[in-house]
Amino acid sequence: MSKLNKETKILIASDHGGFDLKEHLIQYLKSQNYNIVDMGTYNLDSVDYPVYAQKVAEGVVQENIKGILVCGTGIGISIAANKHKGVRAALVGSTTMARLSREHNNANIVCLGGRTTGPMIAEEIVETFLNTEFEGDRHQRRIDMLEKV
Repeated sequence: MSKLNKETKILIASDHGGFDLKEHLIQYLKSQNYNIVDMGTYNLDSVDYPVYAQKVAEGVVQENIKGILVCGTGIGISIAANKHKGVRAALVGSTTMARLSREHNNANIVCLGGRTTGPMIAEEIVETFLNTEFEGDRHQRRIDMLEKV
């Protein structure tokens, strides 16, 4: 595992179901000196998760950076994010999944469930995701195959 350059921008967004966990993660990551850009939502009013998935997905692809998305379960927002070319959004529920999503799948967005993932494990998941390198080699071949789909 190698450390991410903490000056590198990380995009984060959620819908209303993920708002509380997103806010927790922003405070945690800022306390760890990460450069976090909050792309919404900014309150608990009901919103549509595809809007926020699109914001992060487009930024991640355009700037070749990482993103974090949170909705109630993480399912809907991960599906929405993966509709965008160049996005490999992984719905993650453990640090092992976070590590493997980076090592094997070169995931560029981690998705979490605000109603299914506690704040402490979410911190560990995000840290693991941000600081794990892609292994390349045979895994790159598979990612190349995905890009052709």
